[in-house]
Amino acid sequence: MLRRFYSTGLRRTPLYESHVKYNAKFVPYAGFEMPILYKNQSHIESHNWVRSKVGLFDVSHMLQHNFEGPDAAALLQKITPIDLASLQPYTSSLTVLLNENGGIIDDTIVTKHNDEKYYVVTNAGCRDKDLAFIKEEAKAFGNVDHSTWEGTLLAIQGPKAQEILQKYTSESLKDLYFGNSKYLKLNSFVNDSVHLARTGYTGEDGFEMSIKAGNEAEAEQSRQFFESLIEEHPDVVAPIGLAARDSLRLEAGMCLYGNELTEDITPIEASLAWLIPKSRREPATATFNGASKILEQLNNKGLVTRRRIGVTSKGPAPRGGAKIYHDGNEVGYISSGSLSPTLGLNVAQSYLDKTVKIGSTVQLDIRGKKRDGVVTKLPFVPNNFYKG
Repeated sequence: MLRRFYSTGLRRTPLYESHVKYNAKFVPYAGFEMPILYKNQSHIESHNWVRSKVGLFDVSHMLQHNFEGPDAAALLQKITPIDLASLQPYTSSLTVLLNENGGIIDDTIVTKHNDEKYYVVTNAGCRDKDLAFIKEEAKAFGNVDHSTWEGTLLAIQGPKAQEILQKYTSESLKDLYFGNSKYLKLNSFVNDSVHLARTGYTGEDGFEMSIKAGNEAEAEQSRQFFESLIEEHPDVVAPIGLAARDSLRLEAGMCLYGNELTEDITPIEASLAWLIPKSRREPATATFNGASKILEQLNNKGLVTRRRIGVTSKGPAPRGGAKIYHDGNEVGYISSGSLSPTLGLNVAQSYLDKTVKIGSTVQLDIRGKKRDGVVTKLPFVPNNFYKG
């Protein structure tokens, strides 16, 4: 049996022993004991490593799902605004789970394998509520088999990700573009094929690899592969923890559930209107939860007075919840912020009154002192996704 628990009740991923080997510092995160940093590498060094080389992130705490059956697409198109008919097999899309009021229960990636089979990844911190929500919604759909599993989910991120991963397979990765996936055979490390998606949460090129780890032998295979990447390429590949993952996604303008996204925020309010494709904006096709409110916001832009936008500053970094002022009036708040190692200044995402334009100077309430910031478009650092 895998050793998943210890005395505090926190779970451990299949790669836990490897993290210990590489001297990880652990923190509790979403019910798991997760690496935040590794010895001899600071947060800034870890962050910059991913921007220039290859970082390995253990994201096995994320929950992996399969939806199969004749009604699988109908269920997914009820709980998300995605248009599955427009997706080709083995392509994916970011989308959101929606409540009846159009609020965001979670953000998720849906991958279409065929018209009756879908692979979905949801956030670890939303595990219990997501499962309860899906179970309740599925009651109206008879022919759906929904299952979840534990396994190794490894993110291989950085500009040299393809170069490194190509060394471990005879199958070409050049035609696997951002948003595409495939089953891949790895040379000698994993007996079965792995599910490989060209995606990530850093803004850099990279992959997310799902490896079976249902028993100790499979978990050991995934650890061997993880360690071989590091030990065979020590000048290029390094394990990276949660601290850099957060600052990388923030620079890339990506949302973190619980900060930028909540059940009280609709996709339109979150500046994610692009998640509702044109094919699902008509009354006949807008069958997803909260559609009436979301369509109303799309068609009447005056209903949404704030939008998600960037803010840059110097000095102490603004943190989530910090109030924003403009011309003496409170106009919004910071949803998340930190120092940007790439830019050398603070970057933050915010919810800000639409009347405050990009380029405007605002004041951020940081520990009771107002400091200047500048409203900035997202992302702060251009994304480097591989699109051929």
